[in-house]
Amino acid sequence: MSRIIATAAIRGAHGYMEQARSQLHQAVETYGPDKKVEFPDTAYFLPLTLALTGQEVDSLAKAQAALDRAASLLPPIPDETRWLPYLGHTLDAGVATLIAEEIIEVLKYVNGEEPEEPWLGFTGDATLRLQGIKLVDGRMPGFAACVGALPTNEEAVELARSLQERSILVFMASNSDGKSMAEQLAEEGVEMNWDTFLVPYGKDTSSAVLALNFAARAAMTFGGVKPGDFDAARQILMYNKERVFAFVLALGSDYGPSSNGHAKQLLTDEKYATAAGAINFGFPVISDVEIPQILPRGVCTYEHVVSGIPRDQIVTKAVEVRGLKLKMSEIPIPVPYGAGFEGERVRKEQMQIQFGGKYTESFELVRGRPMDAIQDGSIELIGPDIDEVEVGGALPLGVVVEVAGRSFKEDFETVIERRIHEFASWAYGVFHMGQRAIVWVRISKDAYEKGFRMKHYGEMLIAKLREEFSAIIDKIQVKIYTDEQALQEPLEEARTVYRQRDDRIKGMIDEDADTFYSCVLCQSYAPDHVCVVTPERLGLCGAYTWLDCAASFEMNQHGPNQPIKKGTTIDDRLGQWQGVNEYLEVASNGNLERFNAYSMMEDPMTSCGCFECITAILPETNGVMIVNREYEGMTPIGMSFSTMAGQIGGGVQTPGFIGMGKLYVTSKKFISAEGGIERVVWMPKVLKEEIRDRLEERFAELGKSDLLDKIATEDDATSSEELVAYLEKIGHPVLSMEPMM
Repeated sequence: MSRIIATAAIRGAHGYMEQARSQLHQAVETYGPDKKVEFPDTAYFLPLTLALTGQEVDSLAKAQAALDRAASLLPPIPDETRWLPYLGHTLDAGVATLIAEEIIEVLKYVNGEEPEEPWLGFTGDATLRLQGIKLVDGRMPGFAACVGALPTNEEAVELARSLQERSILVFMASNSDGKSMAEQLAEEGVEMNWDTFLVPYGKDTSSAVLALNFAARAAMTFGGVKPGDFDAARQILMYNKERVFAFVLALGSDYGPSSNGHAKQLLTDEKYATAAGAINFGFPVISDVEIPQILPRGVCTYEHVVSGIPRDQIVTKAVEVRGLKLKMSEIPIPVPYGAGFEGERVRKEQMQIQFGGKYTESFELVRGRPMDAIQDGSIELIGPDIDEVEVGGALPLGVVVEVAGRSFKEDFETVIERRIHEFASWAYGVFHMGQRAIVWVRISKDAYEKGFRMKHYGEMLIAKLREEFSAIIDKIQVKIYTDEQALQEPLEEARTVYRQRDDRIKGMIDEDADTFYSCVLCQSYAPDHVCVVTPERLGLCGAYTWLDCAASFEMNQHGPNQPIKKGTTIDDRLGQWQGVNEYLEVASNGNLERFNAYSMMEDPMTSCGCFECITAILPETNGVMIVNREYEGMTPIGMSFSTMAGQIGGGVQTPGFIGMGKLYVTSKKFISAEGGIERVVWMPKVLKEEIRDRLEERFAELGKSDLLDKIATEDDATSSEELVAYLEKIGHPVLSMEPMM
């Protein structure tokens, strides 16, 4: 291992330790040792420190103890006579650096220093779980921590687009000679947020620790690793090496290229120290700077540090060194294409044209047709194209995708139709929202100027559907309607089909099915979690119904949705079956022996971390509350959504708490073993309004329509005491129901 790298990394670690000590001392002088210390919206205290040491840091005094622990890891700065070629000293310095950096970053919040544009600062647990599904389902194969800046803004945009096209999440931190990559992108008008896969953490090099902080919480949230347990730190680091495919791009090219095209500037000690911390996670460092390399394998899967890479090759080299398995699509359209563009917005001033939304009628429909009715690859535009409408104008939009295949079935239509949003919005400059008859599409001026037209909209759908569903689709054709009159007949057909589909699942009950389905899509991040999907209980993420899973299995019999034969009934009331238990034990790697589908108190279903809502028992009220992921406030149980999610995620059974999809709230099987929906006494008002129609229908079925208005919201109570007083005041019947505990 290079003496230069080790010396610089250890020297940088000492520098960070002194900086953290100085800032912490000043904070104690100002606020006192008992001053609360926390990042916003997390149940993990200082997550990285918790992961690496098991220490729960929630005050300045405890931060001092953590820093002392980090200092004990610091080796002395080596000199020529004492140096040994041993990687361990550098790795220890890296761990010390991460703890010091995390304390430096949290002190910004203690001092009231909120991040300013373009910086996003710390990532809360809610966002972590929301983005986790992209890591789980493959839309986001890994992440790159970009540290520094590029020589020009144009090169910064090129690097960002190259990573986005590969669907790689981009974390940006630090700077090179006072300039950051995020600032370069902002100057070029590039949209940066979680939805576009471009996340600017902060301008200081210490803010790079927030990317590793994210990785540590991924292990604790999805991997079921419990900090403080024996060997937890090693488990967390191994989890990230094997499951979170990340790498560091160390950029330092302020001073222009040398004669061979490589950057001349050397990296700072702080960047070396931070890179040493990343290597502890199995994340290699790839640089455009000519620095000494560490090529032998060891902690990382392949090389540890690879340098002097030309900037136009750095992404390809990083993918190779990290061992990323990418699935890139060659789509015949004139704009970049990849999952990283899915969340990109097209604002009004950027817009060339829009379709649907509140402006015009719109719909999307997938239909199976006979083989001889399909002209394979045909794209028919019925109505004007983009270039026939004035800038900023609007057109109606109907997209009818007709498919044929010897193995195709009608049940597959909805599964394929749901993917249109994904496939359309992966194109740069194309904004897509909604499904069925509530579609809204915008095309940007930039995409239009690059040559994007409606035929390309059809081209990308055909290409992706052929790629994803080749086992069941032999022929595809697309009809795009932009003429209002021509749109009416297919729109009416679509509405009829939608109603028929809804009626088909609405009438199904668990008792009529002898087979349920698993969903183990999230096991890539929560290895022991198993979602059991029944006709009356959709997946926790809200995206997979029983029909969807059945269709998914038919399309891919080796996929994440497997049939589960119910077998002998063990308990009707709780919802427990012998066949389900046998499957569960195998699929959970032997960690779970039984599961009750209808109970939240006795052996409930596990949770992965991607759930839409949490139902939690409120013992004082004899009822339950339901809180959705979007709600950021306090709940009557004394915990935020984030805190609760941190306790129940990772594939463990937590009696009294269940993760679930929003549609499950109004299912007849919703915690039916404990009394069902009549137990609900509190939910955020946004959630209540979102599902009001379904709540009204369900309570009407029970003959208890008055209960809807008796469900409290944050306007009525945010503590258990306030909630009990409210329920007593309105005379909620839950107070006289059989005790839940």
